[in-house]
Amino acid sequence: MDVKFNNRDPVYVQVIRHFKEQIAKGYYEAGQEIPSRRELANQLKINPNTAQRAYKEMEEQRLIYTEGNLPSCITKDKKVLKNVREELIIEAVDLFVSSIKSINVPLSEVLELVKKTHDAESGEAEESK
Repeated sequence: MDVKFNNRDPVYVQVIRHFKEQIAKGYYEAGQEIPSRRELANQLKINPNTAQRAYKEMEEQRLIYTEGNLPSCITKDKKVLKNVREELIIEAVDLFVSSIKSINVPLSEVLELVKKTHDAESGEAEESK
C-alpha cells in the first residue's frame, strides 16, 4: 500500500481518501477484507491511533464494517459504493471547472478539448493492452 501524504490535510482524512480511491478503482471490492488497524499503521508508517481514527470514521460513513472480532471489510451497500465514486468524480469536476473558469474558456471549447483528450488517452490505453 503506497500513500503519498501531504502536509495540508490530517493523515486520517488522507487514509480515508486513499480507501475511497481504491474502491472507486476496483482495487477493493464489496465485502473484501482490509488490513487490520495495526497492519495498516505498520504498512503506512503512521500512528496506530491515526489508523484507528480513520477506521472509526469509515465505519461511521458506512464505508467499512466490522462484525465482532472479525476483520473489517468493505461495505456491501451498493448505494454507498456508488456514492464514493460519485463523490470523487464531483470533486475532480469542481476542481477542473474552477481552473477553467479562472481563464475564461467557453464551455463549448472546454467540452470539445475534454472529449478530444479523453478519446486520445482511451486510444492509448487500448493500444497498450
